[in-house]
Amino acid sequence: MPSSSKMGVRGMLCCSAALSVLLLLASGAAASHSSPSSCPATPPDAGGTLQVSHAFGPCSPLGPGAASPSWTGFLADQSARDASRLLYLDSLAVRGRAYAPIASGRQLLQTPTYVVRARLGTPPQPLLLAVDTSNDAAWIPCAGCSGCPTTSTPFNPTSSASYRAVPCGSPMCAQAPNAACPPNSKACGFNLTYADSSLVAALSQDALAVATDVVKGYTFGCLQRATGTAAPPQGLLGLGRGPLSFLSQTKDMYEATFSYCLPSYKSMNFSGTLRLGRKGQPQRIKTTPLLANPHRSSLYYVNMTGIRVGRKVVPIPAAALAFDPATGAGIVLDSGTMFTRLVAPAYVAVRDEVRRRVGAPVSSLGGFDTCFTDAGVKWPALTLMFDGMQVTLPEENVVIHSTYGTTSCLATAAAPDGVNTVLNVIASMQQQNHRVLFDVPNGRVGFARERCTAA
Repeated sequence: MPSSSKMGVRGMLCCSAALSVLLLLASGAAASHSSPSSCPATPPDAGGTLQVSHAFGPCSPLGPGAASPSWTGFLADQSARDASRLLYLDSLAVRGRAYAPIASGRQLLQTPTYVVRARLGTPPQPLLLAVDTSNDAAWIPCAGCSGCPTTSTPFNPTSSASYRAVPCGSPMCAQAPNAACPPNSKACGFNLTYADSSLVAALSQDALAVATDVVKGYTFGCLQRATGTAAPPQGLLGLGRGPLSFLSQTKDMYEATFSYCLPSYKSMNFSGTLRLGRKGQPQRIKTTPLLANPHRSSLYYVNMTGIRVGRKVVPIPAAALAFDPATGAGIVLDSGTMFTRLVAPAYVAVRDEVRRRVGAPVSSLGGFDTCFTDAGVKWPALTLMFDGMQVTLPEENVVIHSTYGTTSCLATAAAPDGVNTVLNVIASMQQQNHRVLFDVPNGRVGFARERCTAA
């Protein structure tokens, strides 16, 4: 498999890489999807708080879908997708880097990680939006889109009294990636290329309702044509910090502040929450400074100073964790990667200490190289050390178990072999069941333990 390919777009291409699949692990709820009658009622959205669902949980709002793969197959597939995600984030972080993820567009585009509900237009049309902290812009499949999937109901602009196309020459058009004005048209459009696919969208505005709030004149890409294998069946909510991001467009409403609690892949229905704005955010929460890369302002960088396994701080070279805007190196928090990825020197130090502490024969499985077949293995605690805070992760955040509990693996991996990646990514599994606060005006990110996984 080639390690790189040419990237035809910046910015909104992030939404393609963001939607890495989080299929069910073959444990507990992974055997099959629950029937609709056995799924609990979905709690209502209220104020600036939206219910968050795992896209492929037992009561996924996207529907039953295909049967879950074997545990080994899942790990291998997800490892490949996370590797692609890491390559893409790395390409964002490094100025001038010109490669895209190596996995197929279908794998990355059609399967979101976490989704929320929203409504678009007048009268409002229901949508599912994938949540992505590393993306700025948004797109939504629209009615009449040629080549788009038919697995969900697209947005119909002609049925909305408040819809309008963004004209060429407008400031919003200048901010769109690969903006262009088609012949005989005054409306702003843009083209996206990804892997073997080409996507064409119209820059549009309409009223977006989230929970009980309404964002008037919300700017998004209305997907019109897709060729190849890549096209999303649902929309995307970009929570990055760029000019077209949801945060930037709603800064007067939500003050560029949000938090989420991500439920486990085993969660029933919408059990996590996305909380927009300052209201209702934790008053007591451990925080660390938020860093900014001027070349890629959308990524949420933090300064992680070390990792402790049990009581021992493992010997990680300072350069492996250091933030460097020039090279894009450092630590980012990302909702679209499932398993934390560390650059090789950092990962090897953590892995070796875990193996030493467990003291059992080591095996590999599905791209993970620190697995144990003894069901009675005692895992050491793992603590992430940041400037100003430490986050000790319980076993559920760092260990994945097989169907029958006979094999367990460290849910962390190294950067892909043969690729000079510079980013360390703190991924969604390590964030699950925590309230993670992104406070952009005050330049901080916070963690507080919170159970948000429904049984």
